[in-house]
This record gives sequence, C-alpha cells and structure tokens, in this order.
Amino acid sequence: MRKIWVKVDPWDKQMVTTALEGGADGIIVPPGFHEKVKALGRIETISEDGDLKIGEDVIFYDIKSGDDEETIVKLSQNKRVILKCRDWTIIPLENLIAKGADVIAQVNSLEEAKTAFGILEKGVSHILFNPTDVNALKTALSALRSIEAKIPLESAEITAIQPVGMGDRVCVDTCTSMTLGQGLLVGNSSSALFLVHAESISNPYVAPRPFRVNAGPVHAYTRVPGGKTKYLAELSAGDQVLIVDFNGNITTGTVGRLKIEKRPLMLVTAAVGDKRVTTLLQNAETIRLTHPDGKAVSVVNLVPGDKVLLAVEEQGRHFGHKIEETITEK
Repeated sequence: MRKIWVKVDPWDKQMVTTALEGGADGIIVPPGFHEKVKALGRIETISEDGDLKIGEDVIFYDIKSGDDEETIVKLSQNKRVILKCRDWTIIPLENLIAKGADVIAQVNSLEEAKTAFGILEKGVSHILFNPTDVNALKTALSALRSIEAKIPLESAEITAIQPVGMGDRVCVDTCTSMTLGQGLLVGNSSSALFLVHAESISNPYVAPRPFRVNAGPVHAYTRVPGGKTKYLAELSAGDQVLIVDFNGNITTGTVGRLKIEKRPLMLVTAAVGDKRVTTLLQNAETIRLTHPDGKAVSVVNLVPGDKVLLAVEEQGRHFGHKIEETITEK
C-alpha cells in the first residue's frame, strides 16, 4: 500500500491539520512538536523524539550518483531511507526499485508525486511530500488518495448458474459510497476474482446502499491493499479493502462492519479462455456482477453467454501472499 508522509518543518498547525484531514500516513516535525501533533490527531510522527526517530529509525541519504545504490539497498533493509538529491529528476529510482530497495522519495509537487508512484509501472511505495502551502497539500493529498495503481480486468463468459443451498453470506459495509461500476473483487479462488457490484442500484423493493457489497460466503477471497487477499470472514471494522471500478481503477476503502447471515446461495461458473472459474453469491435480485461496460448484472438474470469482469492472476497464494508455486484449487 502506498504511504504518504508530509514534512512540516518549521511547525505549522494548519499544515498539520490539513495533513491529518487529507489522510497522510505520517508527519515529519521539528524536535519538541511530537506531542503537539498527537493533540490534534492520531498519526505517526517522525522526529528526533517522535514515534519513528530520525537517525535511529529513519535516515536521510544524499544520493549523488549510481555508486550510492548498493549502499542504499543495504540501508533500506533495516531503516527507512529518505532520498535527498540536488536534482529530483535524475534520482536513479528505477534502479533502486529494480534492486528491491524500499526507499522514500522526496517530492515537492503533485506532478513529482505521480511520477514517483508510477516509475517502472510499479513505482515507489512511499513518498515524503514537501508542501509549498496548505492549498497545494490539500490538492495533492486529495488527488493521490483517489488515484491508485490499476488492476487489469478481463472479460469472462458465464457458463452455468446453479443453486447450491444455504450458507453464511457476508455483506461488507464500507465507509465509502461507491458509484456505478464499482465494487469488490471476490471469488472462490484467489487467482480469479469476480467484480461484485456495490448495492448502488435503485430497485422497487430495497433502497440503494452504495456503501455495501453483498460479497459472498465466508470462505471467499477478496483483494486488500499490499497485493494481498483475505477471506471475507477475516475482515472486521477498520480493515482496508480494495474498491475497484470496471476500468480497473482502485481506491482503498475502510470496512465499517460485516453482516454475516444465513442465505440461499448460487454457484456462478465462468470461463476465461480455457480456464474455468467460480464464485458463490447470494441468490437474490439485488446481488450483481459487473459487465465489461460497467453495467450491473443481477445474478438472478444471468444466463450462459453473458459477459462479466474478473481479475485473473497466475501465481498461487499462501496466507494471502503471492507465491511462485503450483497450486490447484477446485
């Protein structure tokens, strides 16, 4: 998951408040201001006397040439390394990312932040933003929090729909109002997750609940930040999940609660090329998958030949992490 630290040095209460309200992950402040930050909100502080101590936990490294790369790679294994340079545009971030270094790139504008997050497609996972003023910080945090890396989605063809009896179904209520074409990735296998649409559609019987995804049974996987998956039953209030739209754009949502209830289920089977994939969903009109054009498709109206969106990956997973290993799930 991407992290954004904000540098507030010299101390500026309005800048700290803006960082807190904008969802920053940490604030660098001068020595002696750790408690002042904590009085305004709960957030990680980076200072000589902060939660993370400069020198002990976090270091600034003045990179001058490619000769510094190996040193930075080694340092990043035990400390948070914030890169300093005289010309931001020539930082060899591509090389450091390729070598597996987990570094923090300093940026001074929204454009620099977007570039850092996009280098080598993967990008850095962590930046330190040096704001010029409160408005620049507010604009940057809003833009960066609404734009995450994309997940490639594929069109799959429905081949069968079959009622399978009762099961414990999970509704995931998030702290985000989702729009048309958005939902959660859910499936029986972590290697093939269906885009289950949010309950943002009006119908004659139930008011829209755009914060909710009626996701599937307790055993099903869903995608969470950090390239991981979790079982639906493992989620709880405060956890984060990936909200995905039909174009593959993702944002991070926070779980407000789960509703687990016994409901009738149906097995949905689809084909992606020669691969057979499945998921289980509640048998009800308000549960929908997502068509490649973003339209919501009710599961009770699905017929063989219909197209729906999936996220497919080749690697297996172990405790939610991708692994290079052959795993067969049926």
